[in-house]
Amino acid sequence: MTAGPLVVLVGPMGSGKSTVGTLLADRLGVPYRDTDADIVAAEGREISDIFVEDGEEYFRAREREAVAAAVAAHGGVLALGGGAVLDAGTRALLAGLPVAYLSMDVDEAVRRVGLNTARPLLAVNPRRQWRELMEARRHLYTEVARVVVATDDRTPEEVADAILAELDLKKDA
Repeated sequence: MTAGPLVVLVGPMGSGKSTVGTLLADRLGVPYRDTDADIVAAEGREISDIFVEDGEEYFRAREREAVAAAVAAHGGVLALGGGAVLDAGTRALLAGLPVAYLSMDVDEAVRRVGLNTARPLLAVNPRRQWRELMEARRHLYTEVARVVVATDDRTPEEVADAILAELDLKKDA
């Protein structure tokens, strides 16, 4: 059993959790894990299909399980899905862990992911939906975060450097 993840990344879809997480893991010489990927592997289907076929409640239950398993067993860099912080139990699991919230504004989200309909919660009026999701989630991201790192107009490398510095982690030479 590990002492928990070295770094946990939270934030909205498109904030760079996967890209930055992979960079951080490489720099720290530890494995990278993404709970959304864990869910896809366990279910054998994409998250958008889970939402369509079984609904958000079913997905959130799988997400809670995936986060609990990863927090208990993973000692590297861990990225959580954008909505994982909605669950109070998940937020409690993150208490005391080195959590970095990757923040961004809607214009940056549009630039990065185009707010396309492959994102199940952004299927109708994606710009407005993204704003509403962030209004509902921003305080939860902030609640669980030890550090907040803005990703707007920054490269993934700059974001990774900021996380390493703010969490006082040593990177490989």
